[in-house]
Amino acid sequence: MPIDSYLQQLFSLKGKTALVTGASGGLGRAMTVALAGAGARVGIHGTKSDKLEETRQAVEQVEGEGVVFSATLGDAAQCQKLAADVRSALGRIDILVNCAGTSRRKLIDTVTQEEFDWIIGVNLRSAFFLSQAVHPMMREQGGGKIINIGSMTSLLGFANLSVYGMTKSALAQATKTMAVEWAADNIQVNCVAPGFMHTPLTEEYYWKNPERSRWMFERIAARRAGLPGDLAGIIIWLASPASSYVTGQTIAVDGGFTAGASWEQTPGSR
Repeated sequence: MPIDSYLQQLFSLKGKTALVTGASGGLGRAMTVALAGAGARVGIHGTKSDKLEETRQAVEQVEGEGVVFSATLGDAAQCQKLAADVRSALGRIDILVNCAGTSRRKLIDTVTQEEFDWIIGVNLRSAFFLSQAVHPMMREQGGGKIINIGSMTSLLGFANLSVYGMTKSALAQATKTMAVEWAADNIQVNCVAPGFMHTPLTEEYYWKNPERSRWMFERIAARRAGLPGDLAGIIIWLASPASSYVTGQTIAVDGGFTAGASWEQTPGSR
């Protein structure tokens, strides 16, 4: 078999339909464009219409097809409605990427109940009930892929991110349970834990702050910030037939942050 045909068979998403939540932001947009570039039709979910339109235009630039859906995923009924709307518009859902997320950087003693409930709702409840909503659709179709987007807090504890960390670590655990329960339906469920990524939302807090940026560059083995495009390969792989025997895993895409550290100065260090 020619190598092009072999790679096409492994990684092509042609004929597949994906739903990406939180697709208006840097990471969600990059993953949406990656899926579209690999051939999938994409349901583009978010809450900011102007940003969603920018994502749709980015999908068009890779000759993909994207349809915008706006929904506030606060409870199971809204998740069910979004899943039904996407299937009605696009015919099916083969791939779900749960990327919608929010955070509040606060000390534990200062977190309010309203903030707690809001972060839990956006980061965890929406992913859980949206996965629940697409499960019967995927089962009926003969299989599917669910990709939960965690973070470094899925694996490690960081100050000022208590509730956010709780949701992301819980999402990693939910990934394992979904993988076990739905394996018989040929549904693979995995979690991607991005490292410290350079996006418009993180630029001021992390990368323009000398102390924080120095702390990260000293600990990231790759000695650079992650970029949204660094997630393209892992998302295509987990969404494609190439990962058909991979399920229940949390995979860090972090430039080696969680691999360990060195006290030696290395080329490119800051």
